Amino acid sequence: MMIDWLNFTPWTSLAGGMLIGLAAAVFLLFNGRIAGISGILGGLLQWPAGDVAWRIVFLLGLVGAPLVYGLFAPLPTVQVDAGTATLVAAGLLVGIGTRYGSGCTSGHGVCGLSRRSPRSLVATVAFMAAGFITVFIVRHVIG
Repeated sequence: MMIDWLNFTPWTSLAGGMLIGLAAAVFLLFNGRIAGISGILGGLLQWPAGDVAWRIVFLLGLVGAPLVYGLFAPLPTVQVDAGTATLVAAGLLVGIGTRYGSGCTSGHGVCGLSRRSPRSLVATVAFMAAGFITVFIVRHVIG
């Protein structure tokens, strides 16, 4: 593994992390809900009365934020080194894991850990370990 020092952005990354934490705290404070993306998106599939508008606005903010950022700084180039079948399989596995784990990385890793939830600690350790093992297998065993 090699660090690309020309594109190393610790201050931008720190600012982004702080904004995510602030947004999660403000969302909990004003809405009384955890900012778990899978739960917010999944709630749209049920269309509960009076519970749709904020979900749509939240998701539009997720999509719109990089566009606003792009007005002030160049967006990083995205390079995906996987085929369509791999991406579809990965997406399905993440979706299944999200359902079994009762939440996603944002819900457990950002919001759950900050609330000292034991369930979120176990979930975060599990998905981080699965990610480490998967990268090791793909890069060093299969690779």
